[in-house]
Amino acid sequence: MSVVDEKGLPSGKEDYTQDGTVDLKGRPVLRSKTGSWKACTFIVGYELFERMAYYGISSNLVVFLGSKLHEGTVASSNNVSNWAGVVWTTPLVGAYIADAYLGRYWTFIIASCIYLLGMCLLTLTVSLPALRPPPCAQGVENQDCPQASPWTRGIFYLALYIIALGAGGTKPNISTMGADQFDEYEPKENTYKLSFFNWWVFSILVGVLFSTTVLVYIQDNLSWSLGYGLPTVGLAFSILVFLVGTPFYRHKLPSGSPLTRMLQVFVAAGIKWKAHVPHDPKQLHELSMEEYANNSRNRIDHTSTLRFLDKAAVKTGKTSPWRLCTVTQVEETKQMTKMVPILITTLIPCTMLIQAHTLFIKQGTTLDRSMGPNFEIPPAGLSAILIISMLTSIPIYDRVFVPVIRRYTKNPRGITMLQRLGAGLLMYVLIMVIAWLTERKRLRVAREKHLLGQHDIIPLSIFILIPQYALTGVAENFAEIAKMDFFYYQAPEGMKSLGISYSTTSVALGCFLSSFLLSTVADITKKHSHQGWILDNLNISRLDYYYAFMVILSFLNFLCFLVTAKFFDYNVDVTHEKSGSELNPASLDNARICQGSESTAQPDAK
Repeated sequence: MSVVDEKGLPSGKEDYTQDGTVDLKGRPVLRSKTGSWKACTFIVGYELFERMAYYGISSNLVVFLGSKLHEGTVASSNNVSNWAGVVWTTPLVGAYIADAYLGRYWTFIIASCIYLLGMCLLTLTVSLPALRPPPCAQGVENQDCPQASPWTRGIFYLALYIIALGAGGTKPNISTMGADQFDEYEPKENTYKLSFFNWWVFSILVGVLFSTTVLVYIQDNLSWSLGYGLPTVGLAFSILVFLVGTPFYRHKLPSGSPLTRMLQVFVAAGIKWKAHVPHDPKQLHELSMEEYANNSRNRIDHTSTLRFLDKAAVKTGKTSPWRLCTVTQVEETKQMTKMVPILITTLIPCTMLIQAHTLFIKQGTTLDRSMGPNFEIPPAGLSAILIISMLTSIPIYDRVFVPVIRRYTKNPRGITMLQRLGAGLLMYVLIMVIAWLTERKRLRVAREKHLLGQHDIIPLSIFILIPQYALTGVAENFAEIAKMDFFYYQAPEGMKSLGISYSTTSVALGCFLSSFLLSTVADITKKHSHQGWILDNLNISRLDYYYAFMVILSFLNFLCFLVTAKFFDYNVDVTHEKSGSELNPASLDNARICQGSESTAQPDAK
């Protein structure tokens, strides 16, 4: 019979993980044989091919909807935005199922199968003659074209939304599971974990680069069947890669429904809204350290933020979980709630990012795309510039910028997560300024050359769009990675998948906001001006006015972010300004026990 220590781990010389991770059967795991980059190799391998599959569809979807389903500029852009919005909304459901019931591994496996089913169906819709939309006569696009039948459109969009359903179980769990492979109680692994999301994004961008170059070219110039078939095969291979790595994975056990626990706090606080909160937090309801240890959970100390929620832990004689909550449960709810204002300030940048993948591509269709006598750059091909920009800026940030700035800030991350996010938001303002200036130049040349027809090509190289694409890549490096980092580390231990889903939710809401803004601006400007700002014919549209509107909107959003970040209090384990090499298991243990303590560090964006 094995002997266990005070943490419930087998005693002896074997080096077991200290962060509560287990194998698929719920047994403690050895640090030397599982996790770290050894396990992440398989996880990143999956994500590389999955990103190839997703961006193989999304990068050129607006072109397919316009050229094959014969949808107009606003309709095709909005349909892409709405689909992307659902893709990034469903992770809320996937995170809930993983945290509450199945765990990340099994939720991911089931969702991957659904994802693959959607990809197979989508490939069939562009391959089988009975499902393909009818072509335009004599190669004329969007003008006097036979409309796709309801059956054709229905099957195509059904496939897209099956993909969205599958993505809901993969997106919030694969990255969270990757971060779980590093034991923050072990100094070396904790150091790796601090930069995990940098290299996570860097690795998957290789798949995205392949999609936005090779797959986009195949789709535009060879065959949509082959262009969709290749990422489908790649996704099937990626699932196999993930399964091969199963023996090396560390797992976090489901800890019950996080949404239910949060809802219980809000209900209990609302019912007892007249209750007096005692000055001494020890008078609030809380379990003993032993009870938390027996359930493999961490206790969180009381904080003074969002004090109204403390009413949920006030003892009134009622013991129902909807009447009385523990301090730890209240603090978990506080930690998830206080991130919501930050989430809201990321919506406008996400809106701009979605429009970069639709309106920028639409602009590209009106420009000279020739490179030599026999080659044309696909309209979506410049998305590769965005990816290359990210691939370049991530290593520079992680290997050059962080070590240099760390000497002055003494922060293991170089700068704080919200400072990094804020830098990205400011860059998005500049991107819209550049897009505005570029579009003004394009329209000026169109008028001067009298090229005002819908299919007229403006004698400007598509390469004039490179600055806005390149800066978008750098902005994503700062904003998107910081956002993932922030929502993962600021979420309580039992709600990490839900925390990551905050990041995907901001993208989803940004997609829906993009669709709303585009439709609203198009409708209002058609009613109250000589012509609308956004028409199917971009050569007579006023897209420059729309970009100017987005400049103002993104700048106001940046100001809101500064105010929000100024008053945000980090969790204690994030504000400790020791490098990973200085941390030891004992200090980390104390940090986790006190995870919710009120931060004494200065807020971010001061």
